[in-house]
Amino acid sequence: MSDLTFTGERLHTGNELFSVDLARHDAAYQVALSFAQAHAQAHPQVQAGPGARVIELGSGAGYGAASLAETLDIVAIDRVPPDSSSRQSPCQFVRGDLNRIPLARGSFDLVVSFQVIEHLEDPTNYVDAIADLVDSDGTALVTTPNLLMSDGVNPYHVHEYRADELAECLGRRFERVEVQGIGASEEVKTYMRERSARIARIMKLDPLGLHKRLPQSWIEWLFASFALLVRSQTQRGPGAPDVSWRDFPVGPADDDCLDLLAICRRPR
Repeated sequence: MSDLTFTGERLHTGNELFSVDLARHDAAYQVALSFAQAHAQAHPQVQAGPGARVIELGSGAGYGAASLAETLDIVAIDRVPPDSSSRQSPCQFVRGDLNRIPLARGSFDLVVSFQVIEHLEDPTNYVDAIADLVDSDGTALVTTPNLLMSDGVNPYHVHEYRADELAECLGRRFERVEVQGIGASEEVKTYMRERSARIARIMKLDPLGLHKRLPQSWIEWLFASFALLVRSQTQRGPGAPDVSWRDFPVGPADDDCLDLLAICRRPR
């Protein structure tokens, strides 16, 4: 059971209804693992230590950082504490504000921040924090939902991005930004289409968008409730496919990819 309030947006392990979502996010952590390992191999002088220095900004429930901590030395920062199951890992969890991180510039070889930037109305301080923390020859990885594939109903997402817009945003502090896409297997695409169709049917019940005039706390409660409803109905219909992170391949950032993956180098 999670220690954190269920929002329908923040993911927790152990809930089968969200198994596809967790596998989708795990794909990004597998990319992070490969980058950390590649950095360690390219810098054999650090092999006597823990390997690449890694930090996650906006770790949420902490399941991703906990999985990386099985093989990497990692620090994870968020304004909320991680789930108790994540705290049992070797990961160093820190509660803090991403706008005021008391760590030295260039402290990390790899900075990862997944599914965070879309929550920020103004990402300036956030991008500054990422660029300040990464070493001059290190890498930062940022993911966010692809605006072109979004259902647009998440009240926690204040700004979603296209690939070119994300590259421009991060390019302010990085000389090199390559935006790739996290795609999906055919099984996942079928499941996501069914889920999106159910969301669309629900939204047709409010053609004037009157729900947006409700208090924010009500909007968030409705979103969490419908997140469970949509997934449970889809489970009873075609069902959720049995997938892993391998069903979410990384490739070109085309219109059909689920998430954008920005690979940022050479902080300014």
